Amino acid sequence: MRPFRLAAALVLLISACTPEKAIVSAPAPPQPIVDAPPYVCKLVSAQAFRLVSGASGSFGEETTGTEESGECQSPETTPRSLQVNWLQADGKTGKEHLDFLMKDRRRLYSRHGGVALPADLGDGLVAYVASAPFAEQPYRASSRFPCDGVDRLIDIYLPQVAKGRDAIKDLIDLMRIAQTRYGKLHNCTPSAKTDRAPHQPEDAAGNKISEKRDSPRR
Repeated sequence: MRPFRLAAALVLLISACTPEKAIVSAPAPPQPIVDAPPYVCKLVSAQAFRLVSGASGSFGEETTGTEESGECQSPETTPRSLQVNWLQADGKTGKEHLDFLMKDRRRLYSRHGGVALPADLGDGLVAYVASAPFAEQPYRASSRFPCDGVDRLIDIYLPQVAKGRDAIKDLIDLMRIAQTRYGKLHNCTPSAKTDRAPHQPEDAAGNKISEKRDSPRR
């Protein structure tokens, strides 16, 4: 057999024996969060909570406080899977207390790369705070917003976020659900405008933090 015919035959043989490249499918985007009943701690859709956290089964609840100021934890055993706090600022004293709480949260969240909530959710931040004593519920969102002219505060704390999900986006979506649900329960309309100028979060060095940051993923 002539050399060029032999080479051509070898090329054909190698091509025939080389397996085709496997088809690689792109991972499906995370399932979007939907606001649907029933609700955990009155303000968070159970379906959305399961999707975000990866939790399963039924959820017990332990609620303390009043309709105006209280907290709910679910399940009732430690470590907590979900914690929701709410507060209504009544009068000057109430607003001063709410100011103090939000200042404290801004300071904490900003030290941990906090991301500002969208403007329509009021004055608030989302952050991953893994240091003690917050390590059991490191995924945190807090928002101050008016509902029919009265300032309110909502906190949402999670111990985990399911693998592959965008923690920042999910916490923002949960906060949006919580504010909408809060308005229905309290017969008021949440809005973005507060009685103070919007606050842009700062880091520990006093540098302004942009709303656009890489979201922690699991």
